[in-house]
Amino acid sequence: MTDDASPLVLDAVALTLPSSAGPVNILRGVDLTVNAGERVAVVGPSGSGKSSLIAVGAGLEEPTAGAVRLFGHDLATLNEDGRARLRRGRAALVFQSFHLLPNMTAEENVATPLEIAGVRDTLSTARDWLARVGLGSRLTHYPHQLSGGEQQRVALARALAARPALLFADEPTGNLDGATAATVADLMFNLVAEVGAALVMVTHDPTLATRADRIVRMADGRIVS
Repeated sequence: MTDDASPLVLDAVALTLPSSAGPVNILRGVDLTVNAGERVAVVGPSGSGKSSLIAVGAGLEEPTAGAVRLFGHDLATLNEDGRARLRRGRAALVFQSFHLLPNMTAEENVATPLEIAGVRDTLSTARDWLARVGLGSRLTHYPHQLSGGEQQRVALARALAARPALLFADEPTGNLDGATAATVADLMFNLVAEVGAALVMVTHDPTLATRADRIVRMADGRIVS
């Protein structure tokens, strides 16, 4: 199957994981379509399956049942390397805990995925994107030399520098104080709009959720509204 108008489609997706107490149903028959350029906020109590929805949608976790189509491709037909190739330069992820490489500078953290994606002029592109997120003077700083808000801005620049069609964001402001969270949220929404990417964002912040085009509420592994 080739690309279609919807970058992400989940069709009756279930995820069951083993535990010492027996199988745990994490996702139960989830149906979700995310359209090109659409911004979707996923909300719900802890343990409702929000982060698992992102993991399955991004191809990081294989569902127990149902189908996941990313850019029109059925992920069940691809192995781990195939899923990584499909994501490369087209789908990006931002996490609550930044996930920057500690032995690389801000500039190198942004440039390295660009090199893997085959983007030309990786250093100049990385510098441009770090300037866009207000870190043009912090290019050679390592993660431990940056504040939490600065690290998340590097993570945003890294995610969006290749101009992906889809951004997954799992609690992108969860580790930040209120003022810093607002700054990062503004940057994320502005840059997602600039590159024309769809956004699937898990958040506990109701104010942040209301900035999305659509709010999806989850409970007990199901979409309830």
